[in-house]
Amino acid sequence: MTEGVPQSSEAAKLAKGSLLYLDGVTVSFDGFNALNNLSLVIEPGEMRAIIGPNGAGKTTMMDVVTGKTRPDAGDVLFDGSIDLTKHDEAAIASLGIGRKFQKPTVFETQSVYDNLLLALQQDRRVHTTLFARTSREEDSRIEEILETTRLTAQVQTLGGSLSHGQRQWLEIGMLLAQDPRLLLVDEPVAGMTDAETEETARLLRDIAQSHSVVVVEHDMDFVRELGVKVTVLHEGSVLAEGSIDHVSQDERVVEVYLGR
Repeated sequence: MTEGVPQSSEAAKLAKGSLLYLDGVTVSFDGFNALNNLSLVIEPGEMRAIIGPNGAGKTTMMDVVTGKTRPDAGDVLFDGSIDLTKHDEAAIASLGIGRKFQKPTVFETQSVYDNLLLALQQDRRVHTTLFARTSREEDSRIEEILETTRLTAQVQTLGGSLSHGQRQWLEIGMLLAQDPRLLLVDEPVAGMTDAETEETARLLRDIAQSHSVVVVEHDMDFVRELGVKVTVLHEGSVLAEGSIDHVSQDERVVEVYLGR
């Protein structure tokens, strides 16, 4: 594996200007290449949609970026020069990379407000956090997140009483409370109603005004609503990139993904 330094001058230039830079990333499990020479560049302030059939490498890619899986080869750089392969999951989270899994995990017996407060003060003990006075700054930040995540009216609702879509929004809000520079969001609209799906597209577009966001999704209508550049993965590599219209018309994408 390289030592986190791109080999060519062109690659070095791309890495320097990027927020997330993957080049030649390969991950194998028992002889199967989950990622096969994968290269991907996410610019600061960009939202990107990642699509592809099951087994294309989408989850493994996020595992590599967040430190859950170590690549066998390739460069994985954050903010131009930070070699993520040399950091563990906790360190990578502290660098400003947040990940939301497909199934929302919120504190069901705590209110929406307390869920956000716990995320905001995650370095403190839970008991201390819930019974301590919040600062004006913390209250202001929570109000801002509530507005962004469409949960202002549910501020005192218990996490366990929220709809599926609202739980997804709350978990996104809990990520925002940690102020990540890059959010990795896995299938955010799975199981949502049509109305929740449309609102989630608006929510993510709002978040992308001040954060970089990578969205892994199967719902093509939702991806179209996002209106962003799309990367199609297949067998651990990039098959196609471009607008949703561009990749939808690519015969290879139709054959391996859309046509199924």
